[in-house]
Amino acid sequence: MLKKINRLTKKKEFENVHKKGRPSFDKIMGVKTVGNELKLNRFGIIVSIKISKQAVIRNKVKRRLREAVRLEIDDLKPGNDIIIITLPLIKSCELKDISDSLKKHFYRLYLYKTKR
Repeated sequence: MLKKINRLTKKKEFENVHKKGRPSFDKIMGVKTVGNELKLNRFGIIVSIKISKQAVIRNKVKRRLREAVRLEIDDLKPGNDIIIITLPLIKSCELKDISDSLKKHFYRLYLYKTKR
């Protein structure tokens, strides 16, 4: 579970990242990031009704994404607002696939503290 201070909650925060963020996309998700003036990273997860009309499946996807983020959060440079935009293929992916994809996006966007 992500701590409350590590979450994007307001509509304006999401809009700011959408408009100004650097993107990285693949078949199962997209990640956009923009710097903030804080000394921590904040994450927002977007799972639209296009993924599934069933809330159970959308919530399952969100839980898997939050867990993947929780495992990586300590290795990231602080000071970024990051949104994760899911695509329909994600509902058939396991946690390992989601985690690998997320790591690839973080690497592409130079979000890791040290080179991997």
